[in-house]
Amino acid sequence: MNAERPNGRGAADDVADLARRAGQLAGWAARTGFALGRKLPGVETAGRGVREVERQLLTELRRRLDEVDDPYHAALTAASAMNRPAAVEATVTLVPARDNHGEPLRAAMAELLNHSIGFGRDRAREYFYAIILRQLTPDEARILSALSDGSPFPALDVVERAGLGGSGRVVLRNASTVGKAAGVSLPDQVPGYVTRLIGLGLVDLDEEVPALETQYEILLTDESVRDAEKHVKRAKFVRRTIHISRLGAQFWQACDPSFG
Repeated sequence: MNAERPNGRGAADDVADLARRAGQLAGWAARTGFALGRKLPGVETAGRGVREVERQLLTELRRRLDEVDDPYHAALTAASAMNRPAAVEATVTLVPARDNHGEPLRAAMAELLNHSIGFGRDRAREYFYAIILRQLTPDEARILSALSDGSPFPALDVVERAGLGGSGRVVLRNASTVGKAAGVSLPDQVPGYVTRLIGLGLVDLDEEVPALETQYEILLTDESVRDAEKHVKRAKFVRRTIHISRLGAQFWQACDPSFG
């Protein structure tokens, strides 16, 4: 790991460059919606060509990330190889355990602790953002882009109404109009996307904003909301808003393809 190139550039530098290129292309595509009319040589439309290049860049980015100081990847690779023949296990590189037996989780922790000694503030932040980046789907990147200017979007939970005005089980969580605004490919997955982004700390959930009343009304007609409503006898709609978090804003500033 961290092998240096003859020109002095390491694998980490290559990944940073590739991440910037992929981010620039993905973000530009998300903002324009691939709405291009001119042809590219060898492809039917510019949009199709951009999608193919984006796919190749993201595939290469993930491969490079797998190669650069990723203890989680090392641990999972080793764990999957533990029941294979010895010849296959020998290809997995780990920090040696004290008892000379491969213990991938301990080895991964050892790598993290070793990194904590040599990492400066900037390198640690880059590593942290790279780990976040590799967890995002293209649709989630689009949603983060839509939220990046700080604008709030309505969010809605569908819960079962209990007696005395109380609430029962949650049937649907974090439905939002942000998916449509972002132009995601899988609109039915927006509640899951939003929940994941909240879990990653990139998006915050807040109180209802009365000024978004029209958008809340539109959200009530969303197919996922209406389907969830059918699964309860009496539905209760809990209104909230979502907006980019402090971490999300910092992460976007570091990855924003409009700059750099």
